Amino acid sequence: MVAFGKKLKERQIQEWQGYYINYKLMKKKVKQYTLQIQAGALDRRYVLKDFSRMLDNQIEKIVLFLLEQQGLLASRIEKLNEQQDSLQEQPDISKISELREAYREVGRDLLKLLFFVEVNAIGLRKILKKFDKRFGSKFTDYYVKTRANHPYSQLQQVFKHVGVGAVVGAISRNLAELQDRQGSYLSIYDQPALPLQDPVVDSLKSAVDRLTYSTNFLHFLAQHALIMQEELPAPIEEHIEDGSYHFMSLLLNLASTFLYMVNTYIIVPTADDYSISLGAAATVCGVIIGAMAVAQIFSSVYFSAWSNKSYFKPLLFSSIALFIGNVLYALALDFNSITILLIGRLFCGLGSARAVNRRYISDCVPLKIRMQASAGFVSASALGMACGPALAGLLQTNFKIYKLTFNQNTLPGWVMAFAWLAYLVWLWISFREPSRENDENHVSEGSNNVESENLEKGLAQPLLLTSEENQQQDDDQDYDGSEEASEESRGPATSIGSAYRLLTPSVKVQLLIYFMLKYAMEILLSESSVVTTNYFRWSTGTVAIFLAGLGLTVLPVNIFVGSYISNMFEDRQILLASEIMVLLGILFSFHVIGKYTVPQYVCSGLVMFVSAEVLEGVNLSLLSRVMSSRLSRGTYNGGLLSTEAGTIARVIADGTITLAGFLGQNKLLNFTLLPSLLICVASIIATCCTYNSLY
Repeated sequence: MVAFGKKLKERQIQEWQGYYINYKLMKKKVKQYTLQIQAGALDRRYVLKDFSRMLDNQIEKIVLFLLEQQGLLASRIEKLNEQQDSLQEQPDISKISELREAYREVGRDLLKLLFFVEVNAIGLRKILKKFDKRFGSKFTDYYVKTRANHPYSQLQQVFKHVGVGAVVGAISRNLAELQDRQGSYLSIYDQPALPLQDPVVDSLKSAVDRLTYSTNFLHFLAQHALIMQEELPAPIEEHIEDGSYHFMSLLLNLASTFLYMVNTYIIVPTADDYSISLGAAATVCGVIIGAMAVAQIFSSVYFSAWSNKSYFKPLLFSSIALFIGNVLYALALDFNSITILLIGRLFCGLGSARAVNRRYISDCVPLKIRMQASAGFVSASALGMACGPALAGLLQTNFKIYKLTFNQNTLPGWVMAFAWLAYLVWLWISFREPSRENDENHVSEGSNNVESENLEKGLAQPLLLTSEENQQQDDDQDYDGSEEASEESRGPATSIGSAYRLLTPSVKVQLLIYFMLKYAMEILLSESSVVTTNYFRWSTGTVAIFLAGLGLTVLPVNIFVGSYISNMFEDRQILLASEIMVLLGILFSFHVIGKYTVPQYVCSGLVMFVSAEVLEGVNLSLLSRVMSSRLSRGTYNGGLLSTEAGTIARVIADGTITLAGFLGQNKLLNFTLLPSLLICVASIIATCCTYNSLY
């Protein structure tokens, strides 16, 4: 992989090269400042003033060129409008077609201009971050605040791009008027909801959305999926052609995600009863539930590697493994063997294809709908999480067919086995393996596991981010002036160990937070049946309703946070507040004195679960922006690391439940909550320590 400076140069439009930000020059200047300050030749105040002047000159160069190009585009549109007016009097089909193509050509040139703005914005953000890191100052905050709100600010021209919006509007309106509307003379302003089916307009809209990047529910959901696209966009979308996109294959991946989450949580309300019926303690439910997560630790790695070569074969293997696992789970009762039950759950974990599902969205879904697909991935997971316990609550029956027992313990296995068999048939008939002919080029550009737009929110956000974002990438070979790096040292990680060494302190803190919230949520969900039976004598149906209710909060909470809260507060503020709320939920869950009541358990559990959901979304949103770009591709990618962190947390949580069973069910609640409390406190301390310097 090459350093950012060289990648920036390669992506520049050749005829406009002299008007881009001179990233290489400014990087060398920062190095000179560092050496001169160390030698005592310069003071910091002079450096700040001189660097500000350099930035002002660079931005002025960009803005003046931007305005010049906007003027040229406006002149071309004005001439085309005159031709269009003359055609109103004497319509000519061939000339109308030529005119439409001329408008499209203006649109394509505007796309280049939008790309020019975006690349420069990324370059500005990175050089400011580099300066802050080298001098330990908050120069970015000072520079953006003083420039962005000034009435004569040229920085606003880069990020608000009002003139660009006007040109986009003119192209859209005129193409709409030239489009055949079956005799209608209404304009796009009369029918704003009426779609304009023109690829140029779609591409322009996507490019403008990337620049404005206003946080909304769709972005917030998609960031849960942890799917990343490359740092620098292409001038014109060239990653995935619409012709190679297959909707049914995407649907199959989302169905796999949904079914797997149902499979994970459908046994939770009855796992303790199943354990007792096989002669084990109720708290062995922790091992039963956690066995799936244990196998997933290993399956995530081989599925991630397998997806480098194929998508169909991993999904096929996943379906077969899950079918076998669920059949074994269901047969364990008739064989009176907890060993068979655990083997069945291990098989289910070995069939975890979530890494493949993520990778398919990243590699095979067109950029313009990838955000929706990522949001669909998260929604399918949330729906599966809610449907699993709800379905278990409906399977309250008991009968036999031949020697096979069908009751609340075995029916989850039989139902999921049938579901995976049906999915297997659907997969075999409908899935289409994507073409791999462009993979080598695609790999070099990076495709994979943490989706986020490259330009952050609003006018100043791309420059205000204080997150420690990929120090290795940002250092550009430690300022040695070399823009090239060897593939071995700059390429994707080749092992879990090498991937871990690429993690910056802020990423490690965020992975700790992710570990904490997954641990707390797993403790709450997995022990719910044992705890509620011990304290409240809840039936399986009541436990199922409680768990389904928790699962159903996921999407409404994300809508609220993604649409409102994230527009009012910084991500790091929401992050810290959510951690504190998780801590309060854990504290209120303890049984200290008096009788343990249903309102206390339900309310504290709800606070903990909802806060953890908010925390997960914000944490992954930040993680998607600060993860090293070297972890955005290959087998050992950022998505795999976060998945492993969450899975290990679940395994430890489920093991804790089983170990706590040796102390007795009356001590189970407090014993399992104590590690949650300690890890949560540790994550809050880590967040506070890195709040200003890393986030």
